[in-house]
Amino acid sequence: MVRLLRSLWASPVTALGLLTLPLAWVSGGRVSVVDGVIEAHGGWITAFLRRWPPFSAGAAAMTLGHVVLAMSSHDMEESRAHERVHVRQCERWGILFLPAYLGASLWALLRGRDPYRDNPFEREAFAEAGRAVDSRGR
Repeated sequence: MVRLLRSLWASPVTALGLLTLPLAWVSGGRVSVVDGVIEAHGGWITAFLRRWPPFSAGAAAMTLGHVVLAMSSHDMEESRAHERVHVRQCERWGILFLPAYLGASLWALLRGRDPYRDNPFEREAFAEAGRAVDSRGR
């Protein structure tokens, strides 16, 4: 029951991610479901992530609710633990996840800090993903 409620709370953000899937399919990308999370990579997604976020070098992967987008299958594999933390964050924050994430980046930028590395959502994801990798012995 709790899992269902978390999924429903995150569903508005997941809906944004689902909108990207037809573009991925028609442009040669791949879509699969891994541990209840929809993962898509390649095709249009690669071109999009090369330019997102604006004013940066791009992103290897990003999470929209229960949808994770990555440039390639390699990027998906490498970022899976990190992106799963963002899935859980979205389950906690629901529709507020995107504005909170963007607000945290803006706040870091206004303070002269790195809008990605100093974003508390990213710091949590790097810390938790690092612990997950360490516990698997890699």
